[in-house]
Amino acid sequence: MTHLWQMSATEIADAVRSKRVSAVAVTQAHLDRVAEINPDINAVVQEFPDEALDAARAVDATIAQGQDPGVLCGVPVTIKVITDQKGHATTNGLRLNKDLIADSDSPVVSNIRAAGGVIVGRTNTPAFSLRWFTKNDLHGQTLNPRNKAITPGGSSGGASAAVASGMCAIGHGTDIAGSIRYPA
Repeated sequence: MTHLWQMSATEIADAVRSKRVSAVAVTQAHLDRVAEINPDINAVVQEFPDEALDAARAVDATIAQGQDPGVLCGVPVTIKVITDQKGHATTNGLRLNKDLIADSDSPVVSNIRAAGGVIVGRTNTPAFSLRWFTKNDLHGQTLNPRNKAITPGGSSGGASAAVASGMCAIGHGTDIAGSIRYPA
C-alpha cells in the first residue's frame, strides 16, 4: 500500500485536483511524516503545522468552488531558511539571524503559493549556504536519511533529506557548487 507521503508531486496534484484525496489529508500525512522522521535527521528546522493546514484547506476550498488552484495543487513543499517567507526567520543558518523575521515572501515562495503548493516547513542549510555538508551552530546538522555516514549535500542538504525521507514531495533547492547535484 502506498502512503500519501510516498506519492510523487504529480500523483499528489492529480489526486487532489480530482478529489480522490483532500489537500488537508495529504498535508497531514506529510506533517505526520515530519514528526516521525525529522527528529532523527534534522532536515526541517522550522515547522508551522497550523499554517500548512490552513493553506491546504484553501486549496480544497478552491477546488470545491470549481476552480483550479494551480499546477502544484496541494503538493507539500519545503523552503530553505535562506529564503524570505513572511512571518518566518530567514536565518541563513546563523544565530545572528535567528530573529530576522521576513515581512514578505520572496518571489519563489509567492510563486509556490500561487501554484497551489502547500509549504509544510523550512529546511536546514549550512551557514551562508557555503559548505558541501549541512551543519550550522543555530540549527545543528542534517543527516542523510539513507546513510548517516555520508552528507545529504550542502546548502540544499535539508531539502534533499526532507524529500528523500518523504517529509515533502518537493524541496526548494539552490545550487552554486553542487548543492542539488551532490544529493541527486
